[in-house]
Amino acid sequence: MRFLAAIVGIIFLFPVATLSQTAEEIVAKSLAARGGVEKLKAVRALRFTGNVSFGPGAEGPFVLELERPLKMHMEFTIQGQTLVRVYNGKGQGWVIYPFGENKDVQEMEAEDLRNISDESDFDGPLVDYAAKGNRIELQGKEDVDGNSAYRLKLTRQNGDVRSYLIDTATFLPVKWEDARTADGKEYVVENHLGDYRDVNGLKFPFEMQAKSAESERSQRISLTKVEINPRLDESRFSKPPSPGQGQGAPPKQP
Repeated sequence: MRFLAAIVGIIFLFPVATLSQTAEEIVAKSLAARGGVEKLKAVRALRFTGNVSFGPGAEGPFVLELERPLKMHMEFTIQGQTLVRVYNGKGQGWVIYPFGENKDVQEMEAEDLRNISDESDFDGPLVDYAAKGNRIELQGKEDVDGNSAYRLKLTRQNGDVRSYLIDTATFLPVKWEDARTADGKEYVVENHLGDYRDVNGLKFPFEMQAKSAESERSQRISLTKVEINPRLDESRFSKPPSPGQGQGAPPKQP
């Protein structure tokens, strides 16, 4: 009987141990699952290549280049028109939005610059989150596409809130939610992550889909290649030329 009681006691300890994990422990395990903080910090540049789709007839090639500290060059082409976003890591950014009235190079607006450091930080807000002024808290577990996931609430230094859903088995992020404001209304965008692949010892999601309950449209990014430490020309992070004058030096292959 004592043996049986001991077994029962051990069984009941498992869920207690699982639920007792702290937000800090979950973050640490998630970063380890991605390859480890040391390897993440050793990356000085990244290039993501793939395709972006906003629905039938609205899809095309996509490229995102990142370099420390906080430099970014992103562009994608839809129906022959190329949207460009560039940030030099020093407080200046530019946009070419060919679908609007002004199709020339424009400086990023204050709202863009408010979030650009997060957008161009390829470590992600969970790496050194406390040093970045971010706070996290564990809000329990829930189902994501049939799998159990921890919900972590991350509050950034500027007050913005984002939620991360971390798979309880793999500890890889499977979804994150971001609250955004447009036309005076706040809405939540869900970003689903999947098809994780190993690239030089680091895990990257090759499938990403963003959608919102307030919109029928969704955005899907399918990566075909992730390059670690490619050689990037400095001009990629400077003010881009006006449309029709070329988009600057093409990416150099590693």
